[in-house]
Amino acid sequence: MIIDAHIHCSGDEKVDDILQALDLAQVDKAVVLAPFLSGPYSMHDSASLRSANHYLSQLVGHHTDRLIGFAVINPSLEGACEDLVSAHELGLHGLKMVPAGWYPYDDCARDVYETAARLKIPILFHSGIFIDGKSGRFCRPSFYEAIREYPDLRVTLAHLGWPWSDEANAVGLIDLINGVPPDNSQFRFDISFGAPPVYRLEVLRKAIDVLTPDLLQFGSDVFLPCSADLIKSRIDDVLTLLERLDVDKSSRDRIMGGTAAAWLGIN
Repeated sequence: MIIDAHIHCSGDEKVDDILQALDLAQVDKAVVLAPFLSGPYSMHDSASLRSANHYLSQLVGHHTDRLIGFAVINPSLEGACEDLVSAHELGLHGLKMVPAGWYPYDDCARDVYETAARLKIPILFHSGIFIDGKSGRFCRPSFYEAIREYPDLRVTLAHLGWPWSDEANAVGLIDLINGVPPDNSQFRFDISFGAPPVYRLEVLRKAIDVLTPDLLQFGSDVFLPCSADLIKSRIDDVLTLLERLDVDKSSRDRIMGGTAAAWLGIN
């Protein structure tokens, strides 16, 4: 099974086109995120995010066997927890959060964590630098240690936290050191690459050695609408790196689908 655990919606996609692209790329299931970076959608406006989450619920509503909808919530905005509850009631059973103007240990974020933990909602965080030049100072992996105060919460840090990938490894290693089974770990890490190509092999090698494949998962980080060829190229890029690192088939399967399946509660 291949699960693409990181796909962005723009608001311009059609569900039939998404499903066709996934079929052609041989992706079984995909996590799709409410739009917040395009068109009328902005993560700095509550009404905009509510509209985006409603849009996503309509998009995935009849295809939840393939498409797993993640709401976008900005905890620094008034009513964030109520908006998360509403999104969950609409059928969005995951959450995307991007620290921009708030830190992952801020009280406003903790309130959202408490709500997400109560509703058993997995969270995908941006971590590391932003490629568009916005300040990444809010997104260092160590700032997410506040998650440990909510033991029922299960989260993914995207992009291996680059350029703080060693710090991300340290955060993820804690559960392994303490004998927590990977599927029960609070943290896992998506390998959609923030790292430029010259760094990627080294970053992935360290992550595999420290975190093991059990805490790593594939995400293409593509923006819809897009072609199947683009998604497939992201898959091929990862498989090529894993081959260069002599990663065995069982471990490849875990990274390409097994870790995300456990995180999302998919059998």
